[in-house]
Amino acid sequence: MNVHAQPAEPAFAALHGQERKSLLRFIACGSVDHGKSTLIGRLLYDSKQVFDDQLDALEADSRKFGTQGDGLDFSLLLDGLAAEREQNITIDVAYRFFATARRKFIVIDAPGHEEYTANMATGASVADLALVLVAVEEGLTRQTKRHLVILSMLGVRHVVLAINKMDRVGWSRDAFGTIETAFRELATDLGFVDIACIPVAAKSGDNVTSRSERLPWYRGPSLLDYLETVEPARTANLDPFRMPVQWVNRPDPDFRGYSGLIASGEVRVGMPVKIFPAGRVTRIARIVTFDGDLGRAAAGRSVTLTFTDPLDASRGDMVAEAERVPAVTQRVYARIFWMKDRPLARGQTYLFKLATSTATACVEAGLSVIDLDTRRAVAADSIGPNEVGHCTLTFDRPIALDRYQDCRDTGSFILIDPESFDTVAMGCVEEIAPPQSRSRLATWLPKRAGGVGGKLTRWTETHARSFVKAVSWRATGSLDTFVVTFVISGSTKLAGSVALTEILTKILIYYGHERVWALVPWGKRQAAP
Repeated sequence: MNVHAQPAEPAFAALHGQERKSLLRFIACGSVDHGKSTLIGRLLYDSKQVFDDQLDALEADSRKFGTQGDGLDFSLLLDGLAAEREQNITIDVAYRFFATARRKFIVIDAPGHEEYTANMATGASVADLALVLVAVEEGLTRQTKRHLVILSMLGVRHVVLAINKMDRVGWSRDAFGTIETAFRELATDLGFVDIACIPVAAKSGDNVTSRSERLPWYRGPSLLDYLETVEPARTANLDPFRMPVQWVNRPDPDFRGYSGLIASGEVRVGMPVKIFPAGRVTRIARIVTFDGDLGRAAAGRSVTLTFTDPLDASRGDMVAEAERVPAVTQRVYARIFWMKDRPLARGQTYLFKLATSTATACVEAGLSVIDLDTRRAVAADSIGPNEVGHCTLTFDRPIALDRYQDCRDTGSFILIDPESFDTVAMGCVEEIAPPQSRSRLATWLPKRAGGVGGKLTRWTETHARSFVKAVSWRATGSLDTFVVTFVISGSTKLAGSVALTEILTKILIYYGHERVWALVPWGKRQAAP
């Protein structure tokens, strides 16, 4: 009998170990030149996540660009564009995967320049946690405040403040405390549920992956220790089931399914669902995947659903659980982040894209902009580039959606320029707005007068204009009454009295007549917005 030694554990067993680890997506953001890329590069280097060939390339690039003298420039591990390396800034968002013994990470290195704030917002939209970097000598800048407002808008609730370059202030506890206090005061009304403040020196690696002896007064964890142990709240499977329909799957006459990515919640065979915006009720017959049918499927999985009833659904519709349904509306209050140079203003029209549905949206009056210092909404005529503000949007058809705080995937949207097809804004549904109210007269008159599409045109006459017109018309029209009365009676006094009486009585009648006609759209042309 031959005895064989126990074979070594195969290499792919390590991959199964990685699958069991939790995943944390975090974004590194803050003002330009505060050291974000250097900190992330140092984090990768000290946690042994840089391969030999990458290290050789890093050493060569560090000598080439010479930003750190004879030392390594860790920012080059993430800044890959030629312009980024030449200017020593981050322009595009860089994504990097790494893992430690306790957790897997996807780190998003975001640019700090105001010009590239849109790139930062894109990265923040998929983050579980934000690592906000502040240089201790510069403190909280306007761009830091802007990033915090954007993080709050996008629902990032866990924030760690890394106060960098502590070596430049002699590892001062007071300097750290001043910024920590200012940061916590700034974040009080932004909705963050967990805030941590950690002093670091990214260039030398102090307090990045292990506690630094140069910070004896600091009793908290190192940055990596914190990232490995923090637990952002995840309630995807507790959220209501939502699946926007992306494609009607009909490979043959005997099969009709509706394919899409489950945005939130969980679906199971036999579950009662509704198809929105129509609101038709049915049940799940099958959950079909490439690997075979499933009994249930959760958020993040792409599936094809079949129904027990022959219902009609198409791309842009939403499958939702029957008990907790989305709103179906043509009007919402939204918070948006504006990305383009031409500002958002009242009356403009854009393409509104939420999940797989697209509609035409018109911007109503009543815009406001978030003041970065007070975090309060201030009334404004427009929302400019890199500003966060509020607006009311009206759609040309009913849309099924949720509030962002209830479901991120079906409560977030983008606005698209209908001419250039550029994405001009990203936004979140804050509240479902009630339909615009109309008076009974305003609703009845257009229908009776043959108004276009039954829509009410806004008044083009002000009250003052209508009254002045009434006075001028009656004063002019009463000249003939004065002349006729004078010819008959021969008395100027009597003729004047009759004319004046006619002016006063008919002014009120004509004014009322003008106000009624101001409501009637027939015969008018609406001005372009």
